[in-house]
Amino acid sequence: MSSDSREWAEMDGAVRLDGHDPYLRLQSVTVFVRDLDRSLDFYVNQLGFQLAFDGRAQRQRPFVAVAPPDGSANLTLAAPGPDSDQYKLIGRSTQITFITENVLAKFSEWRKRGVPFLSTPRLRRLKQAVHSDAAPIWGGVFARFRDPDGNSFSLVSFDEMTRAVEAQRRAVAERLEAERRVAQELEIATQVQARLFPQSLPSCKTLECAGLCIPARKVGGDYYDFLNLGGGRVGLVVGDVVGKGIAAALLMANLQAYVRSLCTMSLDEPQRWLRSVNTLFTANTPDGDFATMFFAEYDDNSRRLRYANCGHMSALLLRSDATLEKLDSTATVLGLFPEWECTVQERQLLCGDTLALYTDGITESFNEADEEFGESRLIAAMRRNQELSSQALLTSIVDEVQRFSPHEQHDDITLIVAKCNRD
Repeated sequence: MSSDSREWAEMDGAVRLDGHDPYLRLQSVTVFVRDLDRSLDFYVNQLGFQLAFDGRAQRQRPFVAVAPPDGSANLTLAAPGPDSDQYKLIGRSTQITFITENVLAKFSEWRKRGVPFLSTPRLRRLKQAVHSDAAPIWGGVFARFRDPDGNSFSLVSFDEMTRAVEAQRRAVAERLEAERRVAQELEIATQVQARLFPQSLPSCKTLECAGLCIPARKVGGDYYDFLNLGGGRVGLVVGDVVGKGIAAALLMANLQAYVRSLCTMSLDEPQRWLRSVNTLFTANTPDGDFATMFFAEYDDNSRRLRYANCGHMSALLLRSDATLEKLDSTATVLGLFPEWECTVQERQLLCGDTLALYTDGITESFNEADEEFGESRLIAAMRRNQELSSQALLTSIVDEVQRFSPHEQHDDITLIVAKCNRD
């Protein structure tokens, strides 16, 4: 093989092999022409091909690559020197066949554009040679055309190939449409869930609040809320539904609906309406799914805090003198046990006290060394920034968590910070 032939051959059959799933693909076939500009005009403007690569600026081996619409292979149009062996191949049958669903339609379209055809479309059928009366193995419509240099090509529609091409195109179109619908529905779900979180902060004289939820995916199973309980009382809620994604988000919406609809019942006995929440959540939750939740009721007049911890992370109460109290579980999780009881605990808040309610997306965020952020780092961050406002303290904690764990977020991050201030 001459050096010219080797260089053109390197362009002519590039393939790719992918790991465990053998994959073979024809990238390009070379067609030799005399004038690249004239040939490019023919293939783009008359055949409707697309310019895939323009290498006309190369001095030694100028070429262009064109691709048919929806085609996975390219034609490399190369202009060899007049003294080369390849120049003698111009104007011959290329043995290249283009497959289309409808030869007659493509023949009519191209002929109107001035494409020279060597024959009109004809029907051909192939039968087994031994049995001439047997049914055709396949049949198809054929036509032949040529380019400005006389290179000839076949245009064919095979029955089996046509069906395969159409089935493949339909499958791709259906997959793309399904992916588009899923993406659109997920975006709508994201917007809906964002509206489920509090749109305003509680109006309290002695308690300053801030809250935030950052889902690991578009939607998540974490929940936080501020509830107006009337009589100068406000409810603070943080919940975590098992799982992630759409399923967890749907359960979270159910839990939120139950809490909001029942929280005004039996205000003097929160355990009563919490039992109702568990009853509804258990009845409407698939087996094995559950949620943890921390509910706190703050009285703006007396600064009394009553709470029920339903299998959730211990809330952290940082006193003004930097001592810490953990508000541990007072009940089991929601959604697993029809027979469910909880107790309610109380704390008296003082000016300068800070309360933090959070989900495990805070403490279980990990760094590249697989170390968790942990409760101790959270407590240290609270103490370090104790003088900040609620919003500033919340922002500083979340920023510190994200710096500690800068890679892809694996769990929803939810946090409420509340500070007891002077009247």
